[in-house]
Amino acid sequence: MQIFLQFLRVFLVGGVLCAVGQLLIDRTKLTPARILTSYVVAGVALGAVGLYKPFAKWAGAGATVPLIGFGNLLAEGVRKAVTERGALGIFTGGLTASAGGIAAAVVFGFLFSLLGKPEDKG
Repeated sequence: MQIFLQFLRVFLVGGVLCAVGQLLIDRTKLTPARILTSYVVAGVALGAVGLYKPFAKWAGAGATVPLIGFGNLLAEGVRKAVTERGALGIFTGGLTASAGGIAAAVVFGFLFSLLGKPEDKG
């Protein structure tokens, strides 16, 4: 029963984050790119004030997989790299921390492009 409740919590948190994004698209004049950027910045801000880690511990993948988690990952990578390498860490930390996820997105995007049949919608 414990695992079921964890899956339910993950699903609900991720679903609420997606629903908020969809409502912002439907009800405001914000573009999807601005909403995406806002989610990433929200992850950075939540991490900066110390709220992201308890939220992510409670919500699991519902908080770490969406864009809010990516923003926090970038900020944590920069924070760690700055303490280890100084000012150079500002430029390298975020990419180092997120390299695995970015590489996976590129590889799987390429593989699925081979399986699909891309064509213009027009």
